[in-house]
Amino acid sequence: MEASRPLDALNAARNKKVIVDLKNDRQYIGKLIAFDIHINTVLDDAEEHINGELKRKIGTIFIRGDAITIIAPQ
Repeated sequence: MEASRPLDALNAARNKKVIVDLKNDRQYIGKLIAFDIHINTVLDDAEEHINGELKRKIGTIFIRGDAITIIAPQ
């Protein structure tokens, strides 16, 4: 399926592992469970990475869309 809109691309990544980069230079890697039109995002089995180093395993996390710079499928 071709993603014609940005939310289509996110929808295609649902239930897959994604990398979420934040404005504060933190990175979360986890399974994309849900998102909304503001790109508020819920990840499951999430891990927090700082400067490429695993800092902690979080589990389920909610990330505000205005803090996100990039979401990429892994």
